[in-house]
Amino acid sequence: MAGSHRCLGCLKYLMFIFNLVFWLAGCGLFGVGVWLAVTQAPFATLSSSFPSVSAANLILVAGGVTMVIGFIGCLGAVKEHRCLLMSFFVILLLIVLTEVIVGGVLYFYRKQFDRNAEEDLKKGMHFYNKKGNEGLSVAWDTVQEKFKCCGVSNSSDWNEIPGISEFPRSCCSGTGRPVCKTWDTPCYKQVKDWLHEHIHSVLVFGITIIIVQVFALGFSLLLYCQIRRAEKYLN
Repeated sequence: MAGSHRCLGCLKYLMFIFNLVFWLAGCGLFGVGVWLAVTQAPFATLSSSFPSVSAANLILVAGGVTMVIGFIGCLGAVKEHRCLLMSFFVILLLIVLTEVIVGGVLYFYRKQFDRNAEEDLKKGMHFYNKKGNEGLSVAWDTVQEKFKCCGVSNSSDWNEIPGISEFPRSCCSGTGRPVCKTWDTPCYKQVKDWLHEHIHSVLVFGITIIIVQVFALGFSLLLYCQIRRAEKYLN
């Protein structure tokens, strides 16, 4: 039984330390989200269908969820509370399953996703320089300037927008005066190429996160079983 107590104590402190790091990481993410929301408030999203989906909001949600999960794990480990540990396990398991399902859907339906994304971005262009859509306008200008691109599929996308008689200045490779020479590269292709160049870093980060989550699932389940075994022995 002494060996069982030592094992329980070891698992307890490992679980606590792991979830403390998890919670601190959530605090860091939440802080970054707040900083982005405050300093880059005008920069919203290019999407007209999901105007609330911005980098700041996504990071805030991810940070908040991570903080809550880390807190439940820490409290469950310190208190040796089986209900909290099982709650931690179930919530994290649901998150892992959701990540796997979303990843699979995006992979198998990537062509359809590309088509829908392009259509949605073109719809969003109709709100460029419209009152109440300053964030979307700033987002389009930022993307076109950074990636040296113009439009979603090509620069002629801007000619199809009612109320816009000339190309946005961010679309021009020069000053835009007196004649605008637009960038030849479409923005959707340029952003996709940039993502493909950095896909290895994204994959490494994603795989690391999943490995950490699997270890967390294992620690919580082992600790739950050890606590249950100890309670049975005492009874």
